[in-house]
Amino acid sequence: MSFALNLRSAELLGSVAEQTDSLRIARQEISDRYTLWDFGVETEGGLNAGLLLSRLCLAGLADVSLTTSPLAGMDWPTVAVQTDHPLPACLFSQYAGWSVSVDKFFGMGSGPMRAAASQEPLFEEFQYREDSEHLVGILETDTLPTADVFDHLAEKSGSSPRITLAVAPTASQAGNVQIVARSVETALHKLHEVGFDVQRVRSGFGTAPLPPVATDFLTGLGRTNDAILYGGRVTLWVTGDDESLETIGPKVPASSSNDYGRPFQEIFKAANHDFYKIDPLLFSPAEIVLHNLDTGRVFRFGETDEAVLQASFGVS
Repeated sequence: MSFALNLRSAELLGSVAEQTDSLRIARQEISDRYTLWDFGVETEGGLNAGLLLSRLCLAGLADVSLTTSPLAGMDWPTVAVQTDHPLPACLFSQYAGWSVSVDKFFGMGSGPMRAAASQEPLFEEFQYREDSEHLVGILETDTLPTADVFDHLAEKSGSSPRITLAVAPTASQAGNVQIVARSVETALHKLHEVGFDVQRVRSGFGTAPLPPVATDFLTGLGRTNDAILYGGRVTLWVTGDDESLETIGPKVPASSSNDYGRPFQEIFKAANHDFYKIDPLLFSPAEIVLHNLDTGRVFRFGETDEAVLQASFGVS
């Protein structure tokens, strides 16, 4: 079954082609096959740009909106995500599973282009790959990609497609939103990593507080990770038996990691800025709730940590 992920994202971008000024973003034709959308590198971007970027990452298979949740006695802006297609939206598209490195350029790649390149074991495991004449990708980077980067992506996809890239730095309004919109994705990825059959997950809803926009990459990295690790709340509707949920549930929240309990920037510094030295069990939401569609039972694991969030966000 094909979910037409690239086509969905291309249509979503096409629907806002005349709104670049109001979104505070810019569109640039790199060549007759390559198009670049700047969501915050040399443009200002904004909240609506961030919501659009998040929906692009999810290939239009999820709703992303802003709401509020309590933090430090305030109604704090919060990113909410809901989807009835969690596997294709989150793991086949949104997950930032492609490190794009070309000469001095580096960016973390997400979006439906991953399903066309099929570079990750995930796609072989689920036997999913897309053949598309138009690839759409999102790059988390503070540098605009050149034609060489597009050429690299075309080569990896094994064809000569049209490619559209949307780009935003971590330390930008749009980049901030799209990273924090990964609450459901991180829960699904963690479940997959600890051996749960994620095809049992039928729907998902998640929230995470939107941190202040940082003035530098490392602070932005820390705050956006903390938003999910210490403030992310995810509810998943699943099928099957209760026993497996009771067994797997305690392994899912970020608190299952020995690295849990400090702002991410401190953890990252202690690891000498090497992600591979950080316990992979850390990368998941603070709280997960599992609703069993077959039995009607509900299971809750983990909890949020407002103290760490306040320290990370600089809220007194």
